[in-house]
Amino acid sequence: MREAPAPLQISPVAYQSWRATRLGAITESLEQRVILKLMGPVKDADVLDAGCGDGALACAMASGGASVTGIDADPVMLAAARAHAEATRVEAMFLPGRIERLPFRDSSFDVVVAVTVLCFVADADTAVREMARVLRPGGRLVLGELGRRSVWAMSRRFRAWLGATTWKAAHFRTAAELRVLLQQAGLAVVTVCGAVFYPPIGLCAQALAPIDPWLGHRTTIGAAFIALGATSVSSTRSPGTEIRSMNRGPSPGRLPQ
Repeated sequence: MREAPAPLQISPVAYQSWRATRLGAITESLEQRVILKLMGPVKDADVLDAGCGDGALACAMASGGASVTGIDADPVMLAAARAHAEATRVEAMFLPGRIERLPFRDSSFDVVVAVTVLCFVADADTAVREMARVLRPGGRLVLGELGRRSVWAMSRRFRAWLGATTWKAAHFRTAAELRVLLQQAGLAVVTVCGAVFYPPIGLCAQALAPIDPWLGHRTTIGAAFIALGATSVSSTRSPGTEIRSMNRGPSPGRLPQ
């Protein structure tokens, strides 16, 4: 396993500030709806949020009746996630951990979700295999990542060139590259969709958000956010089956712009 990168220097305050903007609120809403729809009904399901950040998605899942466990390598984020759960009056467990070495037994969860995590992991193959390992037979892995071919990605690369440490650490992937990662871990990809087809401008987000799900049903090219749903090959779907469906779709990723 390659050496893990240093933790990202993003504070919970940055998340809050992002969501307070028109661009952030619209983008986060589209992405969260995509992820939640790919997950399907979660009532009474054991769910792992791998790389839970400040707990916004974990709390949304818990409010839907799921038994949620979130892990994150950043103790500040874990504290924010616990505070979020308390403020929203939901029950969720938040533990320290890294996606490349999940502190759980095999077949522990019905659903595993990871949003904008792999792009900052040095060994993505190991991370995906770890998520597949803790997934129960027939369970579902939902992956949301920052798209490689978008205006957002171009902007982030430019900011990395200017010295932004967060984006220097990022590795953006296409839908095809993400599909291969899942398949190599023994998972069958059943859904692929895109979201956030507008540039990082609030007015554009407001104008184009209504047609974003329509675009996401048809392509991932130009999408700032790519989401995939996959199951273990022991589930009822055949290995390699892929179904494209409109997913009305939380930020490109849970990261501030």
